[in-house]
Amino acid sequence: MTDSAPQPKIVVERLSIQYDDGAESLREVSLAIPANQITVLFGPAGGGKSTLLRAINRLNDLVDGVRTTGKILLDGKEISGSGVDTTALRRRVGMVFAQPVPLPMSIRENVTYGLELAGMRDAKRKEGAVEKSLRAAALWEEVRDRLDAPAVALSGGQQQRLCLARALALEPEVVLLDEPTSGLDPISTAKVEESLQEIKREYTIVIVPHSVQQGARIADYAAFFLQGELVEHGPGPQIFLAPKDKRTHDYVTGRFG
Repeated sequence: MTDSAPQPKIVVERLSIQYDDGAESLREVSLAIPANQITVLFGPAGGGKSTLLRAINRLNDLVDGVRTTGKILLDGKEISGSGVDTTALRRRVGMVFAQPVPLPMSIRENVTYGLELAGMRDAKRKEGAVEKSLRAAALWEEVRDRLDAPAVALSGGQQQRLCLARALALEPEVVLLDEPTSGLDPISTAKVEESLQEIKREYTIVIVPHSVQQGARIADYAAFFLQGELVEHGPGPQIFLAPKDKRTHDYVTGRFG
C-alpha cells in the first residue's frame, strides 16, 4: 500500500454491539475499510471480529437480543438503518464461512443457484458466470470436466473454493470471509490465498484469518481486536512488523493469545 490512503469502501462509525445477557461484543469501533484491498481483522477469540463481519451484511439481524448502536456505511450510504433492503445488501456483500457448506446439487448448480434465485434465466450467461467464478476461486481447472458431479464429492479444500465461487457468481462488491481456511491443508490454503490476491482487483475483501501468520501473509490493511475493542489498525506490514501498541506487539509475537 502506498502512503496515500486508498478510498474507503466501508466506513464503521462508533459501532457497539451488545447481547441481552450483557455481553458486549464490540465497543465504539470506528474503522475505514479500503476498496480493492485485503483487510485482515485479527486478534484472540471473543474479540468481536466475526461479529463485525456479520454486522457488515446484517446477519446479526437474525439473532434475537442484539442491540446495535453506531453506523456502517457502504459507499457513503448507511446500511445499518431499518429501511435497508437486506436481500439487496447481501447481494452486494457476500460471505464465506469457516465450514464449507456445498448444496446437495451438482458443482454447476451450486454456482448458479444464487443467480437463479436472483432471476437469471439466460443459460449462456449462467454458463459464463460458472466459468468466471470458478476461475476466480482457482477451481476451474480441477472441475471443468465434471461440473455435473455432486459437489459433496469434492475435497474439503475444493468445497471451500466452491463456496467462494458461489459467492463470487453474484458479483458482490465486498467479500467477507470468516476463517475460510481453518480446516484446510496447506496446499488448499495457499490456493485460497492466491485467489484472494487475484480477486481483490475487482472486490473489496475483509477476512478473519485462521492464524497471525496467515494475516501477515495476505494483509494489505489490518485491524487488531481485543475484547471488543479495536486496539490498532493500519497498513498490514506496519501492524504485523512494527505495531505501535504494546498489546498488538505482544499478540503478533506470541506473548499471549
